[in-house]
Amino acid sequence: MAGAMLLGIAPVALTSAWATDPGPLAFRIDEGRNINAFVRDGATAAHLVLRSGAAPRLLVAFPAGNSGVGLWFEHADKPIEWKLLAPAAPLSMRDARDRPLNGVSATIEARADALVVDEAVLSSVRVLRDFELSRALPDVVKTTATVQGNTVIWQRDRLDGAPGYRLEITLENGRIARGADGRLRLAAGNDGVLRFGLRALTGETPLTPLGGDALLTPAAANDTRAREVLSFLSYREKFLAGSWRFDTYFGRDTLMSVRLLMPVLQPDAVESGLGAVLARLSPEGEVAHEEDIGEFALLRRRAEGGAGGDTPIHDYGMIDDDFMLAPVAAAWLLDDARGRARAAAFLARPGAGDALARNLLWVVRRSAAFAADPRFANLVAIKPGRRTGQWRDSEEGLGRGRYPYDVNAVFAPAALDAIARLSASGLLDRHLSSPDRTLLARAGEAARVWREKAPPLFVTRVERARAGQAIGAYAAEIGVAAGAEGSGDVRFDALALDEAGRAVPVMHSDTGFALLFGAPDADAIARALDVVLTRFPAGLETEAGVVVANPAYADAGVRQRFGRSAYHGTVIWSWQQAVLLAGVERQLARKDLPEALHARLEAARTKLTTLIAAQRAWRASELWTWAYDNGRFVPAAFGQGSGDEDESNAAQLWSTVFLALDGTN
Repeated sequence: MAGAMLLGIAPVALTSAWATDPGPLAFRIDEGRNINAFVRDGATAAHLVLRSGAAPRLLVAFPAGNSGVGLWFEHADKPIEWKLLAPAAPLSMRDARDRPLNGVSATIEARADALVVDEAVLSSVRVLRDFELSRALPDVVKTTATVQGNTVIWQRDRLDGAPGYRLEITLENGRIARGADGRLRLAAGNDGVLRFGLRALTGETPLTPLGGDALLTPAAANDTRAREVLSFLSYREKFLAGSWRFDTYFGRDTLMSVRLLMPVLQPDAVESGLGAVLARLSPEGEVAHEEDIGEFALLRRRAEGGAGGDTPIHDYGMIDDDFMLAPVAAAWLLDDARGRARAAAFLARPGAGDALARNLLWVVRRSAAFAADPRFANLVAIKPGRRTGQWRDSEEGLGRGRYPYDVNAVFAPAALDAIARLSASGLLDRHLSSPDRTLLARAGEAARVWREKAPPLFVTRVERARAGQAIGAYAAEIGVAAGAEGSGDVRFDALALDEAGRAVPVMHSDTGFALLFGAPDADAIARALDVVLTRFPAGLETEAGVVVANPAYADAGVRQRFGRSAYHGTVIWSWQQAVLLAGVERQLARKDLPEALHARLEAARTKLTTLIAAQRAWRASELWTWAYDNGRFVPAAFGQGSGDEDESNAAQLWSTVFLALDGTN
């Protein structure tokens, strides 16, 4: 928690319940061509990923220091299918300087005459991620193999001399040889089976695990996989966003997961999540998106010629998380009875109240221009020089828009509403000067302007005749049935506005945020339901789940960039369905909606619950895509097709939030 101490926020103190060892954890998720084996036991927390196929790969990611080791093999003549012969087991040993290393051992098998090692990578998970995407590897982390009989070892210290990484392969049959090009060749025995023992370890400092009664209340759903994934990703120091690729803190992921899981999280777990966010705020009050830690921090500083060692480097490039903190904090400190009882004590922790006040002041100042002059140019734009700024953080995720719908139509007014309530509560008075208290007291009026003026800027209308033509053409383009036409003009909220204030005409699932964080009028709710629960490609609903984007009304270039191989294209993100269902539940609790709309919300709840329940085998994953078979949309693993833009985590923090949603388990 070096970053937390730099900002003057102490790590959360252990309570007797929290200090209880949650015990060992071991589980496996098979998804497409990937075997994912998770182990957390004592000082070990590790995720082994075996990828089968013509270009096989194995890697182990460790939450400790967001570190990992991986082995990539050359293209094989025939696809390789890995077998994990026994569950991965925890392992500890000492390095050459008698320092502890922690990791896992496993026995692995494949039917292949030989496998040729392309590259071994031992470093930060960020380095492994970059190598997977681009095959680029910094020279300073390249590692030379040592062959000892039937064992090959890659090992090195971290760049600063701290305990580093070790990867071992020991053949149980066959032999190891080095070709003329210097590459290692693992040759099978006479039976044509390659069987070896794997040992993978890191020297990074272990995190303190959470689990069992320290993490969830008895009200949490009895979903074994979701519980296992959440427990693997939950630590006293922070929640991890997802494994294998995001084994560390992400601000947005933490806030959204805490908000959705709040009803079934133990109080200390809620406050651990909030505390981790507060500890990483910028001096101005912005929420950190991600952190560079361990060896990746060392690499960044070497590249930039600066000092600072492995002190975490925080990324403040996103804009949505800045506006999420206030609503989530208010949900805990004001709306939850447990949080209200603990609010004063939580804010009295060193630095916590001051940090929250800093964020609230930043939000009020950042949103002031639109509150004073509500035109599109005064909305909150993604930062200059970037194409990303909110959860759709791939280069094409916003359709090259500048003003995202979710930030402006939902999170900005929700944050200002929360600030007005927190200001009125007096909880933060001791952390604010008199002028600052006056400034925050104006948040309520600013919230009204944002609620009334920002959402209409995104409303898009397509005439019925043109809509029918566009849907028919798009359906033919992607090879699916067009479905029934609607009875009138199509209206939906644009994904974003471009730099000229024009709508990016992509239908999307982010209207779920409005249902969860706001009190939209009846027309806005109906508009959201029309899009979300109309069958794709006229809307977002498929048997495989709710797709997060639909570019049917956009131009050809946008349509091409939003396909089912795109990270934020016509794919299904598990947690977005949870947001929609939780938002529908929240709107059903209102007493001011017309009876007919209430009935539509009831029907939406039933439909979403049914869809989500049918995805039990997939929903702990980050995302998935689909295939179209005999008129039905069938779930398919994302990141395992030749054209897929990226890879999906098998374990994702915000995909565990169904533990707090009734009827989905």
